[in-house]
Formats: sequence, structure tokens, C-alpha cells
Amino acid sequence: MNHVYFTALKDGAGLAAEIAAMLGPEGSEPHVYLVTPTGVFHDDPNVTDRKFPGNPTRSYRTTEPLVVIEEIDEWVRQTPESLETWRARLAALKDNNAEIIN
Repeated sequence: MNHVYFTALKDGAGLAAEIAAMLGPEGSEPHVYLVTPTGVFHDDPNVTDRKFPGNPTRSYRTTEPLVVIEEIDEWVRQTPESLETWRARLAALKDNNAEIIN
């Protein structure tokens, strides 16, 4: 990947963290952090502009580092059913050779 991705929405970050943990090694745990970008950042084209109008997810990406301020403990966790739906969606994207806009 050429970018670091982040969102301004706590629960959106929680969803991304849960998906990352789901796709990671057995026993991976999701974590959400409050971060500050150190440089220029832009809307994430994978979920904005080209795929959705505007930036409703408030998702961004940067080529610069992010500074971690603190870990966030309170965020909405996904249900096992919701995570299974996301697993199926990601598998469908992979099966259809969906590409990340980089």
C-alpha cells in the first residue's frame, strides 16, 4: 500500500479495526486510536468520489505518518452476523478482482 488510511468517525474506525482483526492472524484483536496526520491528506477514493458522492464516511488517506494520541476504548462493536456479512462482501470483491484505487 502506498497510503495510510484513517477516518474521522470513531465507529467507522471500529468497523475497519474489526475487519482488519478478522482478516489478521488467529486471535487478532481490534484497536481504535485517536490520531493526528503529520502532513497533507485527501479523501479516500475507495469510498468517496468515484464510488460514493462526497465523503459520507469521512475517510481519508495520506502518504505521511500519523501520530497516535491515545487508544479509544468505547466504540460500537459489530455483531458476529455483521462481521460474517462483511466477510462475504470482501470475498465477493476478491472473487470479482476488485481493485483498490491506489
